[in-house]
Amino acid sequence: MSVPPFAQSLAAAGHQVVRDKVDTVQVNVGAWCNLQCRHCHLGAGPHRRGEVMDRQTMREVAAFVARVGAHTVDITGGAPELVPDIAFLLQEVRPLARRVLWRTNLVALLQEERRDLLDLLWDQQVALVASFPSLNAAQADAQRGEGVWRRSLAMLQKLNALGYGVEGSARELFLVCNPAGAFLPADQCAAERRYRRELARRWGVSFTGLFVLANVPLGRFRDWLAASGNLAAYMERLAQAFNPATVPGLMCRTLVSVRWDGTLFDCDFNLAAGLPLGGRQRHVREFASLPPGLPISTGDHCYACTAGSGFT
Repeated sequence: MSVPPFAQSLAAAGHQVVRDKVDTVQVNVGAWCNLQCRHCHLGAGPHRRGEVMDRQTMREVAAFVARVGAHTVDITGGAPELVPDIAFLLQEVRPLARRVLWRTNLVALLQEERRDLLDLLWDQQVALVASFPSLNAAQADAQRGEGVWRRSLAMLQKLNALGYGVEGSARELFLVCNPAGAFLPADQCAAERRYRRELARRWGVSFTGLFVLANVPLGRFRDWLAASGNLAAYMERLAQAFNPATVPGLMCRTLVSVRWDGTLFDCDFNLAAGLPLGGRQRHVREFASLPPGLPISTGDHCYACTAGSGFT
C-alpha cells in the first residue's frame, strides 16, 4: 500500500486545518538534552548544547504570551532544566498564564544542582509532564539509555514525597508513555489503569493522569524507522488509522510553538519538520496577534496526530 499525502486524506474527508483562538503558547527552550532517546522527534541530545533560548528571546516570548492572551504556557525542550536562564523565563511567564506546564525527562530534574529549580516549580504551582515510556526497565532503557528507567523511577518517588501527583494535592504530575517500536499505542484508558495499578503496587508511585501518544515519524525516530526497514510499514499503519473525527480537536488549532531562537511554528512537530508558521521564518516579536482562520501547515507526520483517538 502506498500512503496518500496527508493533505489528500484531509480533503477527501472534507476537512481543513485552520487556526482557532490561541490558548496555549508552547516554548521549546532548546535542543540541548542530557539524554539521546531513540524516539525523539527533535533529535535532541548532549551535542546540541549551543541551541538554547537566551534571556532576550525569553522576554520577547513573555511579551507575546501577553499580547495573544494565552491561558497556558507549555515549556519543553530538549531538557528545559539545562537551559541557563530557565528560571528567568518561568518567572516572566508565570504571572501571565493561568497554567504553566513543564515537560521533563525526569533524570535532568533529579540532579542535585537542580534543587533550586524544583523548589521554584513547586512555589509557582507548575504542572509537571514527565516522560515515562514504559513500565518495563529493559524496554525503557533500550529507548532512552542504560539506567535511565531506574533514575526516572527514583525521581517519581521523590516528586511524590514532595506532594506531586498525590491525591488531594494541587501539584499535578502527568506521565507520558509511548510505544518502544514501530507500532501504535495502547488504548488510553486501559494503559492508565495498568500504570496506576503497577506503579502503586510495585513502587508506591502515584500520578495525576497519563497521556498515551503515538511516536511521530520525525527526527531520530524517523531515522531509526528507516534504518530498521520499518518506515514504510509504520507510515501505512498511521495512514490506515487516520480518523477524521480528531481534526476539530487537534492541538495545533489552539496552540503555537516558539523555537529557542524565537521562530514561530504551528506546533512542536512542525518545528521538528522545519515547517514555520505561515510558510516562512518569522520571529515571535513580529506578531501582534494570531487571528483565527489562518491555515495550518501540514505534512505526512500529521497522520500521527490523527490516528485512532488522536493527539489533542
